[in-house]
Amino acid sequence: MESTQKKSGDSRVHRSDRIKQIFAIVSMVSFGGSAIFGIVSLFGSGLSSQHQQKQAPVVVSQESLLAAKERGYVTVLQREPQNQTALEGLANVRLEMDDKVGAIEPLEKLVKLHGDRADYKVLLGQAKGKK
Repeated sequence: MESTQKKSGDSRVHRSDRIKQIFAIVSMVSFGGSAIFGIVSLFGSGLSSQHQQKQAPVVVSQESLLAAKERGYVTVLQREPQNQTALEGLANVRLEMDDKVGAIEPLEKLVKLHGDRADYKVLLGQAKGKK
C-alpha cells in the first residue's frame, strides 16, 4: 500500500512539474511575441512617417492667440478672483488687444490689492486715458 501512495505522490509531483514547465514555455513565447510585435510596430511606424509628406504649419493669427490667453486668464479669475498673476496677464493681454476699457477692471483690482505698486497705478492711468 505504501508503494501505491508513493507512486501516486510521485505522479502528482511529476504532473505539477510538467504544468509548471508548460506555463513557463507559454510565458516565454508570449513575452517574445509581444516584444517582437512591439519592435516591428516601432520600426514600421518610423518608416511610414519618413515617407509621409510634411504638412504645412497651421497659421494662427495674433488675435486668436490673444483671445485664447484672455479666456485662460478669465477662467483662472473665476476660481481665484484675486490671483495677481491672472489679473496682470488679463490686463496686459487686453492692452495688447487695444482694449483699454477691458483692461481697467483688472488694473483697478490690482491697485486695490497692491496699492504700493506704482506700475499698476501708471497702467491704470494710461488705460483711463490720463497722463
